[in-house]
Amino acid sequence: MLMSVRMDPPLPLMFLILIHGVSSAEWGVNYRHSHICALHDSSVTLSCNYTYPTGYQIRELFWTKNPVKVEKLRDLSEDPEYSQRLQYLGDEQQNCTIRLSHVTKKDSHVYFFRFTTNVTYGNWTGYPGVSLTVTDLQVESPETVKEGDSVRLTCKSSCALTDRATFIWYRNSQPLTERRDRNNQLLLQSVRREDAGRYSCALQEHTYNSPAVQLDVMYPPKSVSVSISSSGVIVEGDSVTLTCSSDSNPPAEISWFKGGMIVGSGRIYTILKISSDHSGEYKCKSRNKHGEKYSETVTLNVMYPPRNVTVSITESGQIWEGDSVTLICSSDSNPPALNFSWFKENQRSSVGSGQSFSALQSGRFYCEARNQHGSQRSDGVTVTVKGRLVILYISIGVVSGASVLIPVLLIWRSRMKKRKDNLKIQSKMDHSRPEDDRYKAFDVDTTERLYENVIMNYSRAHDDRLNDYDLESTEPVYENVMRDRP
Repeated sequence: MLMSVRMDPPLPLMFLILIHGVSSAEWGVNYRHSHICALHDSSVTLSCNYTYPTGYQIRELFWTKNPVKVEKLRDLSEDPEYSQRLQYLGDEQQNCTIRLSHVTKKDSHVYFFRFTTNVTYGNWTGYPGVSLTVTDLQVESPETVKEGDSVRLTCKSSCALTDRATFIWYRNSQPLTERRDRNNQLLLQSVRREDAGRYSCALQEHTYNSPAVQLDVMYPPKSVSVSISSSGVIVEGDSVTLTCSSDSNPPAEISWFKGGMIVGSGRIYTILKISSDHSGEYKCKSRNKHGEKYSETVTLNVMYPPRNVTVSITESGQIWEGDSVTLICSSDSNPPALNFSWFKENQRSSVGSGQSFSALQSGRFYCEARNQHGSQRSDGVTVTVKGRLVILYISIGVVSGASVLIPVLLIWRSRMKKRKDNLKIQSKMDHSRPEDDRYKAFDVDTTERLYENVIMNYSRAHDDRLNDYDLESTEPVYENVMRDRP
């Protein structure tokens, strides 16, 4: 819309008009816009037309700003701040349009067009001029939004842009091509965590972008996992670091668990000089004000050399010569020891291998257990094997003595009883016989053998043992035992 601006000419011009019959209606400047709102760093076109009486010739025409006194008006094309940015698009007939490029907020002023003619006092300034306001763009957005909520972002300016604008939205400097609209608002429905970022806006066909603002999308922990610093075998004495990774906003608090027991906190959990006691399943818990989540468990399998090596004996009681005793070697190790060696005290070389060993002789034995991480020896155990010959000799002596003495005692007792009975009978029959003849009454052979050929009869239970000693089973123990007269 064109606006016609008329100014009362100065008094001398009025005088000329009256004298020469010139109408003031023939003088004027028409501006297309009295107010212009332009975007920072854009180009602004100030369109206008001017008129003057027929027969006058234009001597000078220019744009100026904020005039105070006519004699101090300054041509903008001669101003260093404008000379490189101002382009006159008009002519010396009617068009007075100019273009001002790369405008900034410092260019916010009231601008006027002025021209002079060849007639004294034939000059004209177009009041009230054009008011130019330079604005930038600002994105208005809530600072935080929870995942699943809706949010509205607004691209704002300090004044209503004169040119019809198409808004473009950017996230992290990448254009959101689906977000081109004449509306200066961006609506995000059911916000996802992927919608978080730095948002800015711009006008199509303009190079200026608004300052970016951060949109934070809050959400509970997701993608919680545990990583182990050591990807290989963990050996007792190593240092191991567990790291808990979690995607959450705001950042989550981390807790560490071994089994069902809490063992630490913080994103990183370090075990210095790890031992077999640290073996087990570990997991971390990630928690913020919007929720919590556990990671999958990871297993620490700590390897260590054999320890607590001991030897046990399968048999109990006495061990006889010729028998064997089994020794078993036990150890605590990871991985389990598969290499066992057996040693006898005071011997350098091993006497056997394997987890079990059969000892055939007396001595002090110990075992050595080994895996790929080391070895350890047990304490010694003493094996005592008793000689069979000695034991059998003692057994045979006891049995043989018993088998001889018992029959002898029985025979002796029987004879003594019989003799006593005979003495009693003889005493009754010949009580008056002289003392010297007391033995004549006995019809007893004085050379009678009391114990003759008493045979030792060995028990069948001992036959095997006796045969080993080649004993004569019919050998008389007591032979021709003579009873002498008193």
